[in-house]
Amino acid sequence: MPDAHEARICRMLIPAINPPESSFQVQSTTKAPGGGVEVRYAVRTASGHQRTRTLLCRFGTVLFDTNDRLVAAWSDGKELSEVRLAILKLFWLGSQESAAADPAPYLQLGYVPQISQPLAFVLQHVVSALPLIGIYAVLAPAYALVYGLIGRINLAFGEFAALGGYAALLGVPLAGALTFWPDVLAVSLALGLFAAGTHGYVASRFIFEPLHRASGQQVLIATVGLAMALQEYMRLSQGSALRWMEPFFNNPTAIAASEGFVVTVTPIGISVSAFAVFVALGLLAMMKWTRYGRSWRACADDPIAAALLGVNFRGLLMTTFVLACGLAGLAGTIVTFYYGGVGFAGGIVFGLKALIAAIAGGIGSIPGALLGAILIGGAEMVWSILFPIEYRDLAIYTLLAALLIWRPEGLLGARHGLYR
Repeated sequence: MPDAHEARICRMLIPAINPPESSFQVQSTTKAPGGGVEVRYAVRTASGHQRTRTLLCRFGTVLFDTNDRLVAAWSDGKELSEVRLAILKLFWLGSQESAAADPAPYLQLGYVPQISQPLAFVLQHVVSALPLIGIYAVLAPAYALVYGLIGRINLAFGEFAALGGYAALLGVPLAGALTFWPDVLAVSLALGLFAAGTHGYVASRFIFEPLHRASGQQVLIATVGLAMALQEYMRLSQGSALRWMEPFFNNPTAIAASEGFVVTVTPIGISVSAFAVFVALGLLAMMKWTRYGRSWRACADDPIAAALLGVNFRGLLMTTFVLACGLAGLAGTIVTFYYGGVGFAGGIVFGLKALIAAIAGGIGSIPGALLGAILIGGAEMVWSILFPIEYRDLAIYTLLAALLIWRPEGLLGARHGLYR
């Protein structure tokens, strides 16, 4: 499938290059040989004449505005002149009328439930918030795992997420010989998990293990240094520019409609949300029914008694840190798949908000971390519905301050979580 934004820009040209009051039916939108988008459509003029036409659009590498990326277009094999294309980009593609005139804005529109406009707006925000809640739900338990075991916060999990995102991005060309997309995603997912886990093992071996008995803030300061070192490591090895992957599974599909508004979802959004639910449920099951989970709960409750009963705390700490970093790598992989790109400093915001989610739910409690992820993602969604989005992060950080003042133990609390 072609890039959804490029396909939309190409389709928006159709009304502008055909006679006024014509009607259109898009028959196919495909990726053109050599790059670009090819749209095949039927046009019926006001006089009743009907014919099938083809529009081919080529795009450049400008990353900020898709309209500017349009560099050439051919209608039925005849190239539009540079002057005509420039006029179309300036006066047509930049207008609201062009977006409304898109002859095929959504896939599988057909019959969809008709709902009220306020409900449609809310439903769209809920659907759009699910992948972000999923990212928080995978990353927040990483903080809970480490803090619940040693009572220390690792501030570098956002950077481990970025490492996983980079590895997942590199996995796409490495798996280029595979033609089945799920196989490519599986390779990328495995690389993201492996990269974050191995880096986590090294960090645990040389930083956390020597310092886990230290008093004061030595561990917290060490994790700040680790975060800075990982950022610089990624900047030097991958460059300071954002790295983007080819979009996939991002064509919107309508699920409901109201007057003047259509609620849409994308396959990638649903996929990453479902994957996050799978990871969260798997983590809860592992903590409840496996030997590792029982050992972790024993050490979290009473490490001396656990040691007397034969629990190897050193090995458990190593396993916990690798598992936590692996979760961070999975979260970074989800970020790369859903947003399409990753940068060396891209994990800061996600890591900080996941930490807020872990604190809000009761840091040291894994179910609390998952509950906090839902709370923070839901709070961002509600704020986006009701208030200006540029103040959203300020509201989330204010919510954190309020929780620390009035309920510092979080919603579940360190001693009230199911697995704490």
